Amino acid sequence: MRAAAIAFDDVTKRYGDVVAVDRVSFAIAAGTLVTLLGPSGCGKTTTLRLIAGLELPTLGTIRIGDRDVTHVPAAERDVSMVFQSYALFPHMNVLENVRYGLVVSRMPRAQADERARATLDTVGLTGYDERLPSELSGGQQQRVAVARALVLEPSVLLFDEPLSNLDARLRRQMREEIRELQKRLSLTVVYVTHDQAEAMAVSDRIIVMNRACIAQEGAPRDLYERPRDPFVASFMGDANRVRGILSRRNGTQGEVTLGATTLTLPHRGLPDGDVDVSIRPESIHLGSPGTSELSGTIRKAAYLGGIIEYTLDSTLGELFVISTAVERPFAAGDGVSIELARHGVVLIPPEAAVEPR
Repeated sequence: MRAAAIAFDDVTKRYGDVVAVDRVSFAIAAGTLVTLLGPSGCGKTTTLRLIAGLELPTLGTIRIGDRDVTHVPAAERDVSMVFQSYALFPHMNVLENVRYGLVVSRMPRAQADERARATLDTVGLTGYDERLPSELSGGQQQRVAVARALVLEPSVLLFDEPLSNLDARLRRQMREEIRELQKRLSLTVVYVTHDQAEAMAVSDRIIVMNRACIAQEGAPRDLYERPRDPFVASFMGDANRVRGILSRRNGTQGEVTLGATTLTLPHRGLPDGDVDVSIRPESIHLGSPGTSELSGTIRKAAYLGGIIEYTLDSTLGELFVISTAVERPFAAGDGVSIELARHGVVLIPPEAAVEPR
């Protein structure tokens, strides 16, 4: 397989008066896995279909490798796609499903069978040749769909919400297998999901989309720890948004007053005065009343095995907290002290602002 880079240059897709993708530009390096992440209707699936050639852009240029494929039909793009529904032929066995594309392209049957069996081995389905899709588990059906895409040896492999039909445990297993396969074969993969945890687990880079545009792109950790605006902060995992006062800038640092406490945080180019602060739920530590400057009262507590989720009223407003201290739980109505860790507390630029590079 020959992995290819992908480039979008000012790409727009309109359906009548509806703009599905609005002047989007990005570059995906060959051999990397990049996820298009965002809420329903943000344009991520349309962007994936534009890469596949299932949609053609209204404006802009799309390149795959060294080819301008802006107006090239899907069948001529050397791209394979794994759909959300898997789209397996129910009357064909596993081997027939996987070799189908090769047979349609008029590869000799013996050669197609050999390549299909080798690809089934790659996805861990050796010996499943004669089974029908109805005789497979959801995870096995998903692997057959991946094998059917891989057997064509595409330069780009696309995934459209591939794990949405699986239960939580199997989703975790399959995302690990997809990531391992991508690394082992050095594939260029573009992956669409609305699940933030899934995106962070599999991706080299994430492109967060909102309202048909790119809200922010970068490595998973960068997006989680340095969100560009309130939308990205809230979409990349749970975040408490509170108001603070920024002052006393020194180099890249500033002092941020939150109620009765003060933290030193990167000021991110924001001016002195009122600022929005994002606090991740796991960055809030609860203790006995009176042991810190911030306090609150537990409103709800939900035990989830390895963690407890709390909702509390505090001097900073309503807070959502995730605690691993399950051996010392608080109950609704308990007073608590609140301490903030440095990790997971960050200033958020206004949504209209663009952070200086």
